[in-house]
Amino acid sequence: MFKTRLSQCLKAGLLILTLFAVSQSMAANGSVFSLPGIDVRVANDISQTSQVSAALKVLLGLTVLSLAPALLVSVTSFIRIIVVLSMMRHAIGMPETPPNTVLISLALFLTLFTMSPVLTQVNQNAFQPFMDGKMAAGPAFENGLKPIREFMVRQTREQDLQLMVEIAKSPEPKTIDDISTVQLIPAFMLSELRSAFQIGFVIFLPFVLIDLIVSTILMSLGMMMVPPVSISLPLKILMFVLIDGWNIVIRALLGTFQ
Repeated sequence: MFKTRLSQCLKAGLLILTLFAVSQSMAANGSVFSLPGIDVRVANDISQTSQVSAALKVLLGLTVLSLAPALLVSVTSFIRIIVVLSMMRHAIGMPETPPNTVLISLALFLTLFTMSPVLTQVNQNAFQPFMDGKMAAGPAFENGLKPIREFMVRQTREQDLQLMVEIAKSPEPKTIDDISTVQLIPAFMLSELRSAFQIGFVIFLPFVLIDLIVSTILMSLGMMMVPPVSISLPLKILMFVLIDGWNIVIRALLGTFQ
């Protein structure tokens, strides 16, 4: 049995060496080698090399598009914006109004607005040079990641970054360049969640005050069977419209990124 396996291994090795030798000769001559069910083509034409490069660019673009939702949530201002808008909806007392589609669409456009300077730098320093063939994939990735890292560092608290470093048991970073992107992204997300909850708490306060006033008035009038929400909800909507609440919230929310 051992001799049988040894002979099979030797035959397989001879076959691999033969195919390797044939492929080397094909690469030198740009020829075609065919076997039953197998068609191997090796060419050294420059036009075919450019076609392969274009195919790699298309593959890279499709990969980026598939990862776009995760990148949007992880490294942009989308987290803070969507959490604040969702908390404002619950503070008013209408958990389903505006619908999720409307809030997500608004959050996407506000994210695009706040991230436009960063995206402009990524396009000028990395994407366009790479698409024009003036920069390789590695340097283009580093140049494109740099402005995004700078944005995340500006919005990340030192305590959250220290937490990630301690969990990873990494040495203390001395400069921004020493911070790993794997550690920076979760620290940035934690900081965004904290900032969003702080803003949401401020938004909740006037609406909670209206609920307390309505409940106190109903109790003093002896109207125990009347749900306070049936009266406080219209009042909260009226107040929000009169003070132009959407304008105030969006202005204050976008101002936190400057």
